[in-house]
Amino acid sequence: MRGVFLDTLTMKLEELDTSALEKSLDRWDFYETTAPEEIAARINEADVVISNKVVLDRAAIDGAPQLKLICVCATGTNNVDLDAAKARNIAVRNVQGYAGASVPQHTLALILALATRWHDYHRDVTAGRWTRSPIFCLLDHPVMELAGKNLGIIGYGDLGQKVAQLGRALDMNVLVAESFVGHRQADRIPLQQLLAESDVISLHCPLSEQTENLVDKDFLAAMKPGALLINTARGGLVDEPALADALRSGHLGGAALDVLSAEPPPVDHPLLAKDIPNLIITPHNAWISRESRQRLLDGVVKNIEEWKKGEMG
Repeated sequence: MRGVFLDTLTMKLEELDTSALEKSLDRWDFYETTAPEEIAARINEADVVISNKVVLDRAAIDGAPQLKLICVCATGTNNVDLDAAKARNIAVRNVQGYAGASVPQHTLALILALATRWHDYHRDVTAGRWTRSPIFCLLDHPVMELAGKNLGIIGYGDLGQKVAQLGRALDMNVLVAESFVGHRQADRIPLQQLLAESDVISLHCPLSEQTENLVDKDFLAAMKPGALLINTARGGLVDEPALADALRSGHLGGAALDVLSAEPPPVDHPLLAKDIPNLIITPHNAWISRESRQRLLDGVVKNIEEWKKGEMG
């Protein structure tokens, strides 16, 4: 059987152990990137296709007569036309849980960065402001002490729970928003209450019809003045122009995002403007520790091996 990996650059495979993947099928073709016009030719004779972000729409799927398995090298499957795959009886498998250590670590780093304003102070030091200071330190940017503050979690799956655990280790009080699917639980509170009481809000919910642009003008206005917003989930959760306005107005104390609605973002993206205060943007790399990427790749291999057992058994 033949396999094709369409976007290995998203995984930086040279840093990982790929031996199990290479042994999983008779032949592999690896491509660092694949443009839309290259997809058809590359998967035409493939039995198995791996894609992280390359879109496999109905035309691509229907144009691959031998295709039997699509492995999404990620958690989300929104880049695959699931209806088209089902119509062809093509299995689609994703990988979950691989970033359970990396994403909470990154989230905590963003919270700490915003609270301590270390990015602003580092910029001041490199600009020579400390050298010119008449006193021994700089006190220009307000620092939030996290102990005793309220950490609001929206989306309480594995990642949300682990971020909550890290917050408690800093002596923060954890508040959890009610589920969007209507499950009432005694230890959760209405979203509006969470917005009003949280000093830090961290998003960990999936992107859906219910949560798209969840963080809009009204959401931001309802947040506690001076609060911090963290998003390591999905860019589409946030109305980005509204967030820019809330930061410029001073209503929010800061925001840190690892995801944007368009990735990579265009040069005129509203959150890339240079006049937005206390905003940190990292390039969707909360998940990219070597250990996390290895777990992801191992998960893909496991999916292939389990599929082969079902095919041959």
